[in-house]
Amino acid sequence: MGSFKGHALPGSFFMVAGLWWTGKYSLWHATRRNKNIGSTRLASRASQRRLEIIENSVILFFSFVGMLAEQFLADGPRLQLYDFVEKHWEDLMNWQHATMYLFFGLAGTVSLIIHTTEAAPIALDRLMLAISFFNEGFLFLYHLHGRSMLDVHVHQLLLYAVFGGAFVAFLEVFHRGNIILELLRCTLTLLQGSWFWQIGFVLYPPHGAEWDLKDHNNMMFVTMCYSWHLAFAMLVVSVLYWTVSCVVRSRLKRTPPMEMGLLKPRDRDPESEDEIL
Repeated sequence: MGSFKGHALPGSFFMVAGLWWTGKYSLWHATRRNKNIGSTRLASRASQRRLEIIENSVILFFSFVGMLAEQFLADGPRLQLYDFVEKHWEDLMNWQHATMYLFFGLAGTVSLIIHTTEAAPIALDRLMLAISFFNEGFLFLYHLHGRSMLDVHVHQLLLYAVFGGAFVAFLEVFHRGNIILELLRCTLTLLQGSWFWQIGFVLYPPHGAEWDLKDHNNMMFVTMCYSWHLAFAMLVVSVLYWTVSCVVRSRLKRTPPMEMGLLKPRDRDPESEDEIL
């Protein structure tokens, strides 16, 4: 990850995840909230389960790609952890980044098992996601020793989004289906993704002059820039939520009366854990 591309790759992963989660949770919340108008197949438990399986398969694939990239691209360690000839560790930064991808891959694997076999409590997927975010922050927390002032600062700002996402995901273990928590996690995930890109531009600018990593004014600017990234993430999530809600409500209003009359009422509370995957 010690390059612009190395920061752009996880940044893209997190931004895609944040956008996907925002659309998915907005859709499910909108169909539940407008159940008095009608319903769609997208709100069914079977459809939600299929989406979860597809989503976690993609997460597992991206995690595997990330681990391979850290190990074999550019100057990666190629699975060598220690050089017994030179007597030193091999590219521990790459190993730490690969470990980050490993935990998200584990979270995707556990979620696949849950949604395909029902062999474990459904809340375990949120717990594993929380652990994955926490592990990411834990690795980055001890990733900064001996670095320049601005380098340390931009990574410390990243930790707010990472640990915030871990805390929100942990709360979802006990408050599953809470749209506020879900959208907050989406916002922090988007923030994390866009900030990875910003770190790449600051530390490894692909074009233009390099940043002075010891200039205090640069620290003040990137702190303000972090607030802009947060505002942008909140705006994107809000607009996407509003758009999905309007589209769902508009389509449900156009549902033919005969079709609506054939819809069967639910025997269970749609907000229960069985209906909210």
